[in-house]
Amino acid sequence: MNRVEKVESDRTFSSDIFSLLVETSEREKRKRRENLLAPLGIKEFFVDGRITIDKRTCKGVECKLCIKVCPTNALYWKSSGEVGIVDELCIYCGACVLNCMVDDCIRIERRREDGTLEKFSTPRAFITLENSVNTKKRFERVKAIFPSATDYLRLYKPTLT
Repeated sequence: MNRVEKVESDRTFSSDIFSLLVETSEREKRKRRENLLAPLGIKEFFVDGRITIDKRTCKGVECKLCIKVCPTNALYWKSSGEVGIVDELCIYCGACVLNCMVDDCIRIERRREDGTLEKFSTPRAFITLENSVNTKKRFERVKAIFPSATDYLRLYKPTLT
């Protein structure tokens, strides 16, 4: 084996180890998350996500609404006078965004099981997103029952008598 082949094999080996470490870390993180959420009886709907709070615009000292509405207590009040986040507990439900009195203060990015990435930071954006998701679900249910318009008409077409 010459020197170039050895360097290439070392790179491949190190990238394999790195990907294995990342994969193991992700598995451990998911397991820890499951253990934390299991006693709460909360079902996760999202594969992964991220929540950030803009500390410059946060009025948490005045309201703490996001902390009060969080179903998993993922948000808490730090002694430094700002809202903290326990990432392992956050289920990216959006309750904090809906109740925050400052638009674009709390940002949530989440990925659904089908790979759809959703981002929102205002109550209006959240409600619009949820309405579109619910509309898609309703459409899929109707489509499962009535694959075509003729199937629908066959069942519900008013008969002329």
